[in-house]
Amino acid sequence: MGTVTRFDPVTEHAKARAALGAAVPRLVRLLREVPDLDAASGVPDWSVGDVGSHLAAVYLAYTAVASGDESMNWDGILPPGDAPFVERITAMNATSIGLVTGDERAHLGDFLAERGEIFLRITEGLAHDTPVAAPWYGEQLPLTIAAVTGLMLSETLVHGLDIARGAGLPWHIGADEARLVLGQSMPTMMAAALDPAKARGVSIAFDLVVKGGPRLAVVVDDGAMTVTRDAPPRAYDCRLTVSPTAFLLVSFRRTPIWKEVALGRMRAGGRRPWLAPRLGRLVATP
Repeated sequence: MGTVTRFDPVTEHAKARAALGAAVPRLVRLLREVPDLDAASGVPDWSVGDVGSHLAAVYLAYTAVASGDESMNWDGILPPGDAPFVERITAMNATSIGLVTGDERAHLGDFLAERGEIFLRITEGLAHDTPVAAPWYGEQLPLTIAAVTGLMLSETLVHGLDIARGAGLPWHIGADEARLVLGQSMPTMMAAALDPAKARGVSIAFDLVVKGGPRLAVVVDDGAMTVTRDAPPRAYDCRLTVSPTAFLLVSFRRTPIWKEVALGRMRAGGRRPWLAPRLGRLVATP
């Protein structure tokens, strides 16, 4: 089994802030080196410029909710009604790429640099468990400033990879960065993205061990999921031991699971290791 670190939320949140502070300038430099914003990206049907525009919308939205800015016209952006989680995110993603167009796309790097700095400045000194309301996720999702920081970091890293793949430029997601994303945002977002129809009648407990990082108890019980860090001892059906970057990329469908398994970066064990693929099928992605 991989080595698992104990969870100190204050220290980990500080590390996530530092990682985001280092990742944003890397992203800005990447965008400024892109030779063609209209080139296809690593996201199907999105150009490199579309990904950059999406990131601009993400940075704007998270900065607004973290600051408590009530001037945002969410009614004109949010999908109508109480749509399921994945449908809401899919609709928001489709809207986001149209928010920055034309000549504004030539200055995406400047916008992201400014908004990234603002986010870190306005959240400096806030406790890791400060509650944050992000209306595009729905009213029932309990977010904290630590989770939002992890989400900002995940968007920066994963979409940076999408831009780099389209532009033919290098982009690295380090193991420490991936551990922070998995620890800060995955417990909240994995449970929120559960497909309730596929999970109906299912009862499985996964022991998710991230090498050098968090250990998550992922329990699916008849249409609901709980994800707990450093859970008390219990019986598990399946243990997944994963390298952090590999699991991050598999979770966001940026690399095939068979490849990471073949390379030894993801390994199943426990009483019922054959259940491992079920986890990916139960958690939906936009």
